[in-house]
Amino acid sequence: MYSEGFGSASIHLPTTMKVTQAKAQANRAHVVETASALFRERGYDGVGIADLMAAAGFTHGGFYKQFRSKADLMAASAACGIAQTAALSAGVDPAVFARHYLSRQHRDARAAGCTMAALGADAARQPEPVRATFAAGIEQLLAALAPADGATNGADADLRRADALDLLAHVVGAVVLSRACPDDAPLADEILSVCRDRVLAALAPASTPPIAPARDAAPPATA
Repeated sequence: MYSEGFGSASIHLPTTMKVTQAKAQANRAHVVETASALFRERGYDGVGIADLMAAAGFTHGGFYKQFRSKADLMAASAACGIAQTAALSAGVDPAVFARHYLSRQHRDARAAGCTMAALGADAARQPEPVRATFAAGIEQLLAALAPADGATNGADADLRRADALDLLAHVVGAVVLSRACPDDAPLADEILSVCRDRVLAALAPASTPPIAPARDAAPPATA
């Protein structure tokens, strides 16, 4: 590489630096994705930096080369998970979305499920940047749930936004309540069943075609 003198070396250095920067970005993204799953599974207080970095395959000392603080990572991982859920929900019929979201499979898949349901309550006690990330995430999900051909202004737009907000609050709250119960508690299933039936009944006039409640529907991948 250096056999042709300093001039030749200077040609190669920018390429080396680009590879290093790309690798650093890939490493950071991997830590964020790992943290997103671990935080959803264990909660923000249930995951230490050392354990998180070990799960990602890095040393504890490398954390502060990538993040300013644990709160910085919490915000980044929440944004990552919510963006994935929003992307998977975009354009999906609201009834289909509700059936999958309020399934027992989603309820039990904390690490792979919706960040909003897994960490929304935790976020309320976190620093402002984390809460701001969740607020922005709610807006992302509302946009994803809005009909693609919906009105963009006026009373119709306000009504569509209210409907999306009602749907999101209903399904997230139902999963939070269900998860608060023991895994094998009949009440855990009852919460999901009752809320799913009520949501589907409310959505039936606007859904084409109407979809009957299904208690064992397998959910799509959510994040």
